[in-house]
Amino acid sequence: MAQLQNLSANSWENVTPARKNVDVPEGLWLKCPECAGLIYRKTMEEQQHTCPDCRYHFRVSAKQRIEMLVDPGSFEEMDADIAPVDVLKFADKKAYSKRLTDEQKKTGSKDGLRAGRAFVKGRPVVLAVMDFTFMAGSMGAVVGEKITRAVERAVKENLPLVMVCCSGGARMQESTISLMQMAKTSAALARLDEAGGLFICLLADPTYGGTTASFAMLGDVIFAEPKALIGFAGPRVIASTIRAELPAGFQTAEFLQEKGFIDRIVARQDLRSEIARTIDYCGK
Repeated sequence: MAQLQNLSANSWENVTPARKNVDVPEGLWLKCPECAGLIYRKTMEEQQHTCPDCRYHFRVSAKQRIEMLVDPGSFEEMDADIAPVDVLKFADKKAYSKRLTDEQKKTGSKDGLRAGRAFVKGRPVVLAVMDFTFMAGSMGAVVGEKITRAVERAVKENLPLVMVCCSGGARMQESTISLMQMAKTSAALARLDEAGGLFICLLADPTYGGTTASFAMLGDVIFAEPKALIGFAGPRVIASTIRAELPAGFQTAEFLQEKGFIDRIVARQDLRSEIARTIDYCGK
């Protein structure tokens, strides 16, 4: 203390002041929507895009989902070049054709689903993963076609079909063409069932609309991620229609499991093991 008191004014001038404004790269930290905790992004990504404190499951792209789910380097994508067409010349705030171009540039994908062959813990599967980053994972003609081809491939090669659903529902810009995919995909899954195939479906947050009303709820085994929102119409629409207060937790994975719509809620880090165990149990 005495030494500090004896420092001259010139000595203090030579001391480098601490920086007040530190440049932090943008996006390095993020706030958990569930527990409001501050999360280091790299830690979150290392834990399969979940909160290290409360295990909140962040939404991921189809590419990220595939990397987490399959054995490293085993995914062989099929039908990647199938692209949507603006048959109806639809326009809302902007033309559908322009919207498609923008989404393709943003995501690097032709449409909202990736499909192909892969291995999950050494078990060969046909995999189809919806991509919420592409127009909210909405189901149009391309999504319906790629799902149907994936089902037909599973039938032909006698492989389990694993599908990850994450979608806002039918794609409004394709009108009736989009709605037709509900029947198309359901009919294909009926053929898989007749052939004795296995269909494992994972419902991720969110799974809504025509997706829920067709292939998403037709799995032989239906898994869901914790607290995933699953339903047909949104809760506000339902509440205003029936003019009644909805129960707590309505349309969450936990609520649907309690009512018998879902077989099991599986945390992301356990999903590979659960899929492999189910395939083995079913003799596939």
